Amino acid sequence: MKYADSGVDIDAAQKALARAREAVRSTWDERVRSDLGAFGGLYRPAPGEPLLAASVDGVGTKVKIAALAGRYDTVGQDLVNHCVNDILVQGAEPLFF
Repeated sequence: MKYADSGVDIDAAQKALARAREAVRSTWDERVRSDLGAFGGLYRPAPGEPLLAASVDGVGTKVKIAALAGRYDTVGQDLVNHCVNDILVQGAEPLFF
């Protein structure tokens, strides 16, 4: 089976992604210090200032698993862990969430 058999058009997705990248990059200036695809964004507010690292994530299909288990108490913790880990792997220290 191929993706196309289920209605997924890989070429169209790649073209849409390229347009999205172009639109996002058009908003950048010299303060943006990371590229798309990194674990998070790196931003230098002013010359000589420390870099700020930010990450945004989601829990995805884990909500379905939580529903099947009848437990939602760990979903929020998992989300925080995802974001914190994405910041840590860049050598940054999480400041807030």
